[in-house]
Amino acid sequence: MQYQLDQNGTYRFTGAVDASTILAIAESILEAKFYRETTLLDPRTTREFLIAKLALLEHEVFTAVFLDNRHRVLAFETLFTGSLTGASVYPREVVKRALHHNAAAVIFSHNHPSGVPEPSSADREITSELKRALQYVEVRVLDHIIVGGRQATSMAERGLI
Repeated sequence: MQYQLDQNGTYRFTGAVDASTILAIAESILEAKFYRETTLLDPRTTREFLIAKLALLEHEVFTAVFLDNRHRVLAFETLFTGSLTGASVYPREVVKRALHHNAAAVIFSHNHPSGVPEPSSADREITSELKRALQYVEVRVLDHIIVGGRQATSMAERGLI
């Protein structure tokens, strides 16, 4: 099965189209829209992007959206991959990636494969550790969003950042 984008912005397919191909195309469209945003000030757009990236994963991953001083997206990275119940996060490595991108701010995210996006005590603790570590290199932690299935919880909106 082949596909291409025509001059009108419409995808044209030849052959059978399966669900995984459609999902891959939808993800690439959403990601392109996300990176084209001038600034990342809309929590809804951020949630939609992170849900699309993390909702269906069967193992936990910890990600970061690195931003410049005007909250424009510099990069999205999966920093750590774990198991069904957790992922180890190392503040030193997070600081290195933020400096690599010359980021002024960051939004963290991880998924809960259980489907429940409630922040755990471990989530609150690692967010505090990361915030302290990044403070020394003048990188602001704007949020930590937890994705559980098709729902997401913002720790900033809950006053936990």
